[in-house]
Amino acid sequence: MDPLRVTVWNEWRHEQRDASVAAIYPDGIHGAIAGALREHSPGGVVVRCATLDEPDHGLPAEVLAATDVLVWWGHAAHDEVSDEVAERVQDHVLRGMGYVSLHSAALSKPTRRLLGTSCVLRWREADDRELLWAIAPSHPIARGVPPVVVIPRHEMYGEPFDIPEPDELVFISAFSGGEVFRSGCCYRRGAGRVFLFSPGHETDPIYAQPEIRLILANAVAWAAGERQLGPPPSLHNAPSGWFESGDAGG
Repeated sequence: MDPLRVTVWNEWRHEQRDASVAAIYPDGIHGAIAGALREHSPGGVVVRCATLDEPDHGLPAEVLAATDVLVWWGHAAHDEVSDEVAERVQDHVLRGMGYVSLHSAALSKPTRRLLGTSCVLRWREADDRELLWAIAPSHPIARGVPPVVVIPRHEMYGEPFDIPEPDELVFISAFSGGEVFRSGCCYRRGAGRVFLFSPGHETDPIYAQPEIRLILANAVAWAAGERQLGPPPSLHNAPSGWFESGDAGG
């Protein structure tokens, strides 16, 4: 099988404007994620990175057409993403591209378009300890992951979380403040697969943690599904008895 083609998107603002974030992620958050995918993809992976300030945000149609899975990290610049690019991402997911939404990307334009809800949540930026529980240990995204991953310091995300009921819930989180959160959610949208994963606040070295790096790679492999499946069947006016006439293939 050909190598998995992954595009890692990052708004790339915090690392350029905050020295403390740049110290944690000298190659950018996208660089850390790309490294995790290369580290845990023995079957082969080709990773490219794209950022907000590139033309078309680095995501012209030809790039998405050559992408099996798009990984999206965003936080402070959701409104700067053009509606055209957000719609383009949604369209490619519906046609079979996988999509992994990380941390505050739950509030990004592509994620909200794909889920159809506000995705608002309770949050607290402090020094909470997060316990990430793998409640679906047999799921491919939890492969090799311990029953609970301890994240020593993290931003709290808590319920209520305005998302549709997940098709599969892989991880839930509990915080030292007492809150809980659906932190690993799977969806199917059209021919594509979508995974929301909440860990990843920019001021904490989340993407250097070995268990998190493994989860990222597992999530990309799951989201790839059957790779590109092509356009969905077209809808058309169907006369009576169409399913007996040899036209049932769409």
